[in-house]
Amino acid sequence: MMTAIELREFEQDLASLFEQGKIPYPVHLSGGNEEPLIDIFKQIKSEDWVFSTHRSHYHALLKGVPPELVKEEILKGHSITLNFAKYHFFSSAIVGGILPIAVGVAMTGQRCWVFVGDMAGATGILNECFKYAVGHSLPITYVIEDNGFSVDTPTKEVWGKFSYKYHDIIQAYRYNRIYPHQGSGKWVIF
Repeated sequence: MMTAIELREFEQDLASLFEQGKIPYPVHLSGGNEEPLIDIFKQIKSEDWVFSTHRSHYHALLKGVPPELVKEEILKGHSITLNFAKYHFFSSAIVGGILPIAVGVAMTGQRCWVFVGDMAGATGILNECFKYAVGHSLPITYVIEDNGFSVDTPTKEVWGKFSYKYHDIIQAYRYNRIYPHQGSGKWVIF
């Protein structure tokens, strides 16, 4: 499993490539949440499925997808849609789009881990999928990654005070993001 330092270095390399204009596509970088993710991924087995969001680089790397393969796909413009069936990894840029897909896979008896941000974690689609998963005892865990923002709007302004304390199949952690919603924080002209 990659270390926090290796994860940060991977994203720093991508930020540098983006700033040089070598990634002329949207890129959603991670940062600030390495330790909580490493702890969560210690529970995830190679045969488990991981479903992720537009910010999926760390998830793919921690699931065991080789860094060179992840980087290759990002350089092709797939930063927000990394998919590696061989590694049981799927992501989607559609807010909450992976939630019903994960429920469908869990219905087959396969263990699923679903990562969403705090905006998707407050939507109706999460609540519907969660209720269905609990009602049918599906092998699924939802992980809410709460950086306090829905794109670039503070999530509290959108949803007000909100709690993720539904059930033991929902885990949540809070972190301070390092990068903005998209890009590296530097203006780039392609």
